[in-house]
Amino acid sequence: MAVSPRPEHPCLRYAEHGELTVQVLVVPGSSRTTIEGLHGQGDQQALRIRLQAPPVNGQANAALLRALAEILGLHARDLHIQRGHGSRLKQVHIPAAAVARIDWSPLQRALQP
Repeated sequence: MAVSPRPEHPCLRYAEHGELTVQVLVVPGSSRTTIEGLHGQGDQQALRIRLQAPPVNGQANAALLRALAEILGLHARDLHIQRGHGSRLKQVHIPAAAVARIDWSPLQRALQP
């Protein structure tokens, strides 16, 4: 199986130690959980994800981590919300060890215009 190269995109911020931060805009309380593509322009773009979970008692945050982990082929425990716990705009951190295991192809399809 060929490994797809990691995408370079403004919503993905790679650190020099191999860590990754994903800028995400969540839309909680949707009819289903799905990636809608991108939100914003230029360097301020975020991955837009609709979540079926309501924004109550951390349900949307937990659903976001599960959904993003599933897309990337990781475990939800590999990701954590670094910033934006109470906001729709969030930064999700992924450590270098988990970044090395990411299946990039589903995310690349979601980021295509």
